[in-house]
Amino acid sequence: MKLRLAAASSGAALLTLALPAFAQDEAAVVDKPAALVADGIPAVPADLALKTRPYMEYRTAAFQGWNSADKSMLIATRFGNVAQLHRVAGPMMARTQISFEEEPVRGSWSPRGDVLVASKDIGGSEFYQLHALKDGRLTLLTDGKSRNEIGVWSHDGRWLSYSSTRRNGSDSDLYLIDPRDPKSDRMVAQVKGGGWAIAAIAPDGRTAVAVQYISIAKSNLFRLDLASGAMTPIGDHKRDIAYAAAEFAPDGTLYVTSDEGSDFLRLGTLDPATGTFTVKSPDPKWDIDGFDVAPDGSFIAYIVNEAGSSRVKLMDAKTGQVRTVTGLPAGVAGGLEIAPWGAIGLTFTSAKSAADAYAIDPKTLAVTRWTQSETGGLDTNSNVEPQLVEVKSFDGETVSGFLYRPDARKFPGKRPLIVNIHGGPEGQFQPGFVGRNNYLLNELGIAIFFPNVRGSSGFGKRFVGLDNGPFKREDSVKDIGAFLDTLDKDPALDTRRFAVTGGSYGGYMCYAVAIRYGARLKGANCVVAISNFVTFLENTQSYRRDLRRVEYGDERVPEQKQKLLEISPLTSVDRLNIPLMVVTGGNDPRVPASEADQIVKAIRAKGGTAWHLLGQNEGHGFAKKENADYQFWTGLMFWNQTLLK
Repeated sequence: MKLRLAAASSGAALLTLALPAFAQDEAAVVDKPAALVADGIPAVPADLALKTRPYMEYRTAAFQGWNSADKSMLIATRFGNVAQLHRVAGPMMARTQISFEEEPVRGSWSPRGDVLVASKDIGGSEFYQLHALKDGRLTLLTDGKSRNEIGVWSHDGRWLSYSSTRRNGSDSDLYLIDPRDPKSDRMVAQVKGGGWAIAAIAPDGRTAVAVQYISIAKSNLFRLDLASGAMTPIGDHKRDIAYAAAEFAPDGTLYVTSDEGSDFLRLGTLDPATGTFTVKSPDPKWDIDGFDVAPDGSFIAYIVNEAGSSRVKLMDAKTGQVRTVTGLPAGVAGGLEIAPWGAIGLTFTSAKSAADAYAIDPKTLAVTRWTQSETGGLDTNSNVEPQLVEVKSFDGETVSGFLYRPDARKFPGKRPLIVNIHGGPEGQFQPGFVGRNNYLLNELGIAIFFPNVRGSSGFGKRFVGLDNGPFKREDSVKDIGAFLDTLDKDPALDTRRFAVTGGSYGGYMCYAVAIRYGARLKGANCVVAISNFVTFLENTQSYRRDLRRVEYGDERVPEQKQKLLEISPLTSVDRLNIPLMVVTGGNDPRVPASEADQIVKAIRAKGGTAWHLLGQNEGHGFAKKENADYQFWTGLMFWNQTLLK
């Protein structure tokens, strides 16, 4: 953080900063990061930044995989402005940085442990390039222009799969490369559409399973001959079946998660020849969020999503016996990978703990923490655990969310509330660490409610499809009305001081809720948000346009276009009468910056208040710490002027 004096000369600023207190009339303010454009937003007072400083300084550690050569962990964590790759030799040992870039980096070790492939983009564009990382230097493996998504390794560790839009900028063709020899790069299948990937490579290295993602409710699997590129459909592609993950065991058994015959994703085996799915997991009421097969095939580790909280389980491949890991508290787990020696690595977070890397012993189920990320010196045990809230919506559908309440002993009386809506829309809020938002809870006494409206994942296939298309879209907005009705009656909440925020699809919801329920709200802080569904679909990157049409509707169909325009916030901007803050990324490939420009212009044209914060070096959300800090501070100023008055 840098301090400066508003309206002061550089000499005066140096003189004043040398004094023990700010004696002049001009207020000390924080220097705005150079890549941010703060349009209509006041300067950030230095005292605000100082008050919040500990809450800005938390870190996370995301498990990225094991190195079989030395049994170390690969993690992504941030010590500077963005997350980089680090090596951790053993539990609670030093994090040794191994990538040194200006942009966030993620990576994957080969099963041999002899080559590390890193993925990064520039400025949040999501046009990822793959590199071999060695001795702190990156060697480019892809073309430097297209969008490339890192895939899975072959069992012998020689080949890495990836998808790329290299051919025409839109279709995600399938490739293989030996990262040790960039000249080995070759396309193995030319496809149409942006939702393609190689999900698993058979142990013999001759065939693979390719997946074509259509929507969260439907994906098609193919048996791919890696020599000829020939693809054979697996199962009946006329049926709406979702496959979320696939992996071969050493004996050639193909494990998948699928919702075939169920409302939820279950773990089972799939016969590539017949398409027959055989259920293995005894968890019919919840989704399986992810799994991994032990390299020796002896067991499968998987994660069950129980109403948003994660439960890690191990299944014996021969007997089907299931054991539950009890050493993890209530929270959210992800990124499972089993090492050749059996240790299960994963990332775990909870309300009282930022994301960190852990390992589970498959024999004893003992949980070992490998990293303990700093949290600005704050005692995270004081963070509140959320309360599950369930309500009946306008049509009788049950919807739920998590309410974080401030400590009533520290903040007696009725408290203000911010409704914070997740993106996706096929996302789900799960009760993990809320980062900077802990300042709102612990220091300002603001309650935060995170709803999972219809269309959220984690509640079954029927529920996730309840908002599909333009004619059902506003039903999810009405869900917020049902939540407001219930929260209005809560004796600990001040119904006169409610506000809304959200990002991405949650940003659209933020606008829409501000329009429909504005009389009950004090302000709206909408981030990387859709303001017009038609212009959004026309301008989002071509590789993802058809995928979004499945969810929102097709603007090329006249009756759908008419409805999309009707429900777009920009169409009803005359009804958006509460103060608005808009945050957007200049390089956002998903929701273009023009979506923010047009609604800010419209609000101001009718005399309304619209703060606009643009990150010129950011994409779909702010990834750089200096920008994210400034975003939080300006958001606090917005809430001080609206919600807390």
